[in-house]
Amino acid sequence: MPIIDSQVHAYEANTLQRPWATIPNWPGHVTGDEMVAAMDAVGVDGAIMISPFAMYRYDASYAEEVARRHPGRMAIVKPVDPDDENVADVIAKWKETQGAVGIRIFLREEEKRAADHPGLDRICKAAVRYDLPLNFLFWGRVEEGMQIIDRHPETRFIVDHLGLLQPRVPPAPAQPWADLPKILDLAKRPNAVIKISGACTLSREPYPFPDIWDPLKRIFDAWGFERCLWGTDWTRAFAVVNYEQAVKPFLETKTLSDSERAMLMGGACAKAYGWSPSKSS
Repeated sequence: MPIIDSQVHAYEANTLQRPWATIPNWPGHVTGDEMVAAMDAVGVDGAIMISPFAMYRYDASYAEEVARRHPGRMAIVKPVDPDDENVADVIAKWKETQGAVGIRIFLREEEKRAADHPGLDRICKAAVRYDLPLNFLFWGRVEEGMQIIDRHPETRFIVDHLGLLQPRVPPAPAQPWADLPKILDLAKRPNAVIKISGACTLSREPYPFPDIWDPLKRIFDAWGFERCLWGTDWTRAFAVVNYEQAVKPFLETKTLSDSERAMLMGGACAKAYGWSPSKSS
């Protein structure tokens, strides 16, 4: 089974030709070529590149370039704008884009957008119409995120980052797993799968982060490995863990059987996105 990272962000340096919307505490650049090189160094076969909203907002043109340059290694996901009344047309066009495997929405404190915003429902319906899974980041607003998932039982949701608020800088919060009971309840929704991405950032112990496994086991038990998609969330997690540190704990842990590891680190992701990598490309 190939190893697929369910969430990475690649981007160019901040230039006048492709300026960043904000300047987060990420490396000055991690291009598609550099991301693939980092994957090669630790044996990751492919990745889902999420066009980084922090830099490029709803412009996924760089992600498209990466997918064209690395068609066998990178598939791409685009954030879409709930305030755009023509967002369904944007999604229809994205569906035809080389390497496109999903779209993304946010329900965070930063956006100040209500859970009943009509644009969110518009996107959920378009995701069904164009048969694209909908990546959904709602950390810190889990109950409201669940309301949207429940309103759209035909939409295929991919819950970002365990549904749990994750730090951009160390240390981890005092209670990093406080919302875990809500995430276990969310597992009852058959139209959702969950990314086990950024998990290492929630550790309050040094590498290889042994304290993540007890809460993760509860998630695996509730969701099933076929609905859990491992990922690093690199480069957002850059200030907390490097890429190797986000990969190796999952490759080397004794808490997973070989079949569980294969499903978690590739099989579930390939099923959710309908995409598998090919190193020959």
